[in-house]
Amino acid sequence: QVELVESGGGAVQSGGSLRLSCKVSDSTNKMFFRAWFRQAPGKEREGVAAIGDNGSTKYDESVKGRFTISQDSATNKKFLYLQMNSLQPEDTAMYYCATDRSGVGWDYFPGLRGFGHWGQGTQVTVSS
Repeated sequence: QVELVESGGGAVQSGGSLRLSCKVSDSTNKMFFRAWFRQAPGKEREGVAAIGDNGSTKYDESVKGRFTISQDSATNKKFLYLQMNSLQPEDTAMYYCATDRSGVGWDYFPGLRGFGHWGQGTQVTVSS
């Protein structure tokens, strides 16, 4: 059984920062990749950043240099983080963490394929 719970969202002004957290509970511990996605109103869900079991990372072009994905190795990767700096109004969205237990998610990221477990989301609102 897999459970993901996000936190850390909120409202900030343009140029501000937020740090999202995701508590990951997986009784099997069979997760190849973990990622953050976001979905703005009226738009499709899109990948933001992904991290592999070995710490390799991938970012969508729109957030490169501003967002940093990380995981807490001290707790056996049971926490996933997204540090978001220089936030802009276009970053406003519901942010979701997700895990891939199929092993194919890395190749399709920032697409959704392979990411079969999702949290309930945390809202990020950036005002100009």
